[in-house]
Amino acid sequence: MISFFFATLGSLFSVVNPLGAVPMYLTLTNDYSGPERSATALRTSIYFMMILVVFFFAGTVILNFFGISLNALRIAGGLIIVNSGYGLLNSKFERRRISHQIEEEAQQKEDISFTPMAMPMLSGPGSISLLIGLSAVDTSWSNNLLIVGVIMVMALLIFVTLKFAPLLFRLLGRAGLSALSRVMGFLVMAIGIQMLIYGLVSLIGDVWPQVELMRK
Repeated sequence: MISFFFATLGSLFSVVNPLGAVPMYLTLTNDYSGPERSATALRTSIYFMMILVVFFFAGTVILNFFGISLNALRIAGGLIIVNSGYGLLNSKFERRRISHQIEEEAQQKEDISFTPMAMPMLSGPGSISLLIGLSAVDTSWSNNLLIVGVIMVMALLIFVTLKFAPLLFRLLGRAGLSALSRVMGFLVMAIGIQMLIYGLVSLIGDVWPQVELMRK
């Protein structure tokens, strides 16, 4: 259970990549005071947790409502995660998740914690599909509670990262954060490819017996 917890946390941390959100967060909160930045970081982490928990528990219902198979979700999610990882490798994290129009709109808003920070900057299709895929593998309450615990720890890590964003930026600089994002990008691409392969292998395993019966 402990190994599964940390493996899930590592995967989610790589996909979410809160370090990659630091430059954009500092840009959007440029005229904020210290307490205002801390309050925004807290609200962002709470909204992030709420979004992922809701989609996590509603995942199976959403799949059944739209008639989407788990294998299709894994394949689509894998492609999204691979694309996100490729963007990280090319230092395009901010541009891929937030357009210039959204950034300009966010600069006019009084509260940026829900949008664009919590969504789509931190919680997006990649993290949501990853969690829904994990929930579909094991539907037991113990597994679900463990994943909710992972989401809560991830929200705490986001709060700490954003709260100390100015310090992190001074220590690492844009070049350092970009280098870390590229490392995360490699891990994210590996996670996406693994998810994609798992979905394809599972799909072939489901379809192959039917093909064999048709050939007979």
